[in-house]
Amino acid sequence: MEPMDCLVIYVPTEAAQAVRQAMGDAGAGRLGNYSHCSFSVEGTGRFTPLPGSNPATGAVGSPEEVPETRIEAIYPRSRRNAVVRAALSAHPYETPAFMTFPVDVGLPDGTGPVA
Repeated sequence: MEPMDCLVIYVPTEAAQAVRQAMGDAGAGRLGNYSHCSFSVEGTGRFTPLPGSNPATGAVGSPEEVPETRIEAIYPRSRRNAVVRAALSAHPYETPAFMTFPVDVGLPDGTGPVA
């Protein structure tokens, strides 16, 4: 089985569905006979746009708080570039906050992965 990774990305809540769809269309969230699987949780994003930025929300030099959604989805490592590019292309921010990391999807009894 190919190694799996996870993408976590923070998105303004109103754009979350578009980003989830783009990630799934690019190959994220495939689990067995299911596609577009993800997990989301609501929160508050905080940032201050610095000089030279072009913020989608807020103004340069002013602290901002925005309702955001944290989206998590796994994907085959070979799909990393496609998944990250798709998420970023659907994201409205100039500099989206995201991270990727390896995950182990193997079952504890050693019978193999679920994906």
